[in-house]
Amino acid sequence: MTPDFWIERWKKGEIGFHMGAVHEFLPKHWPHLKVAPGSAVFVPLCGKSHDMVWLAAQGHRVIGIELSPLAVDDFFQEQGLEADTRSTGGLVVRSAGPYTIWCGDIFDLPAEATAEVAAVYDRAALVALPPSLQPRYAKKLVEILPASAPILLAGLVYPDGEISGPPFSTPLAQVAALFGGNYAIRLAEVRDGLAQSQNLKARGVSSLEETAYILERKTRSLWD
Repeated sequence: MTPDFWIERWKKGEIGFHMGAVHEFLPKHWPHLKVAPGSAVFVPLCGKSHDMVWLAAQGHRVIGIELSPLAVDDFFQEQGLEADTRSTGGLVVRSAGPYTIWCGDIFDLPAEATAEVAAVYDRAALVALPPSLQPRYAKKLVEILPASAPILLAGLVYPDGEISGPPFSTPLAQVAALFGGNYAIRLAEVRDGLAQSQNLKARGVSSLEETAYILERKTRSLWD
């Protein structure tokens, strides 16, 4: 799966993964991360997610990374914002209001982009990446994120072999294998998601769990 796969999906309007509303996990579990208003938060593979608008409404500065220029353009247009544009290190950076979105491959994102990040919200990144790329993604986050930044990670779990992905199944064992060396992992919620995922049901998924994980570097604990 190459970056062109996702760019073409956006061009063709094949964006069933884009949610028309804020994901319910975000307002429910974000408070556990105890992120101060005014802090910068990171949204990997952000698309034009409404979740970024919710985060900004909490007083956060939102930093995103997205492959598709069309998705980035759509986001600023839909928010009624005229973005400033600059280029750095082969990536295009568009900024307006509380939002800064880097356009390009997340694996090219420099650490300077996330140097001040206080927390991460991943609803669409890990599940979009095939298992062969997930270890590289986990390693990238460790490399570019401050050690103090916790992660709210939304995942999916469905029976092996029913579909080839994306999205890819991310059971707790997989999340632990990817992040457990550097992060303490808490499974914050599991819920039945099949009724709300007609597309996956039509593709042959017989059962689906939506999962919320909270990851925290092993230097302190949110759960003390």
